[in-house]
Amino acid sequence: MGLAISFGWIYGAPMDETKNTKAMPMGGGDAELVTMDLTGMKCPLPVLKARRQIGQMPAGGILVVIADDPAAPLDFDHFCQTGGHDLLESVAKDGVFTMRIAKALA
Repeated sequence: MGLAISFGWIYGAPMDETKNTKAMPMGGGDAELVTMDLTGMKCPLPVLKARRQIGQMPAGGILVVIADDPAAPLDFDHFCQTGGHDLLESVAKDGVFTMRIAKALA
């Protein structure tokens, strides 16, 4: 079962007023999928929050991170190399970066 954690709009209130840190189901499947919207956060917060989340996931789980920090692609590439995780995808579109990471099997 997948999970999503959103740090954006919740119940019509902007992110500044409240934070949605609750994990929400995303759908079926065997591998755990977690999506984190970390837009608006600057280095080192996106990587720190992703590290905390991926530590709670099973081996092989997929973490999708959405960030707009210009350093995010390099930061997450380094995070994956040093942590043994697989950076499956890194896409940039209109200043927003989406990284898909598979948690290390060991």
